[in-house]
Amino acid sequence: MRFVLVALFAFQLAGCASWRTDKDAPNTAASIAETPWGKASLPQAQGKPWQHLPLPGKRTTRFDAVQVDGRAAMAVTADASASMVRKQLHVPAAELGKLSFSWKVPALIPGADMAVRDADDAPVRLVLAFEGDRSRFSAKNAMLSELARALTGEEMPYATLMYVWCNTRPPGTVVLNPRTDRIRKIVVESGPGSLGVWRDYQRDVRADFIRAFGEEPGALVAVGIMTDSDNTGGHARAWYGPLNLHQTMAAAP
Repeated sequence: MRFVLVALFAFQLAGCASWRTDKDAPNTAASIAETPWGKASLPQAQGKPWQHLPLPGKRTTRFDAVQVDGRAAMAVTADASASMVRKQLHVPAAELGKLSFSWKVPALIPGADMAVRDADDAPVRLVLAFEGDRSRFSAKNAMLSELARALTGEEMPYATLMYVWCNTRPPGTVVLNPRTDRIRKIVVESGPGSLGVWRDYQRDVRADFIRAFGEEPGALVAVGIMTDSDNTGGHARAWYGPLNLHQTMAAAP
């Protein structure tokens, strides 16, 4: 039982690059790529498919490509569940530019608090995983990365940055994951004031990474969307608009 708990702990820590892929999920994976949402999202990913990533021991969140208010959207429904849809890519740090995204949230999750281990749920998360120098990991993070690789075949990302909607903290707040400091969240929306309407954002990925981690980013290697309510045991629903990363041209040497 102790090993099982440690394994689940590692999977939860591993970010978007260490969860197994559920290739048979009927409402995700390859089917998403053929929808307007999937085709419009991140053309820089060179045709790599979206993948559904369940968590061991967790109920899976439902993802459905839909049209909402005239927009291509991904409808996401979580019932005491947690899973993600991700796309792998490789954008060198020198080419990181603006990231455009949008979402619509009808209600917050009562009792959710992303700084508290047993309440770490969010109605929307946009997740970015980055490469980096793993020799800089603390002993704890190095152990977790090795365990993740042993269990999944993929190491924990060097750094995972999330854009989130928080119940209470003001926009701009950086929230450390309660399990590892290699996952950090930037609050871009807070409280109930903008519920029920589309919210559109454009973020400077490099500047946000530096703000959250205090260092330059490595290459961006995956992006994902995640709505989770497993810790609070509640219900959450949201719609995500297509993502678009505006790459910059690397300067000539």
